[in-house]
Amino acid sequence: MKTLEQTSHSRGDAWLYLLAAACGIGTGWVDVVIDDLLFTALLVVSACMLLGFLGRRWPWRWVLVVGTFIPLTEWAAYVLFTVKPSRAQVYASVLACLPGIAGAYGGAILRTAIDHLRAGN
Repeated sequence: MKTLEQTSHSRGDAWLYLLAAACGIGTGWVDVVIDDLLFTALLVVSACMLLGFLGRRWPWRWVLVVGTFIPLTEWAAYVLFTVKPSRAQVYASVLACLPGIAGAYGGAILRTAIDHLRAGN
């Protein structure tokens, strides 16, 4: 049986999951159109840092959500549109999620530090 606190956390994080999915789809689309791995990695780090800052509990989940939607967006572009990402581009998009780990945990640590400073600890 869930407590009231667990229920409020799960409802409160729903919009963060939608934001993470939107960031992943946007990053995937940018990767298909621009085809620059460093820019894709920068977008992943930025999105995961923002999400880690907003939802600091379990920051690894933001890397998973954002990272899942990048190859899915590239696959959708391959199937639905005339834009055809190469096989190397799809593999590189999976590897671009690795810097997202640093971004998500960095955002969570920054949020924790700011909360401690506000509390006066």
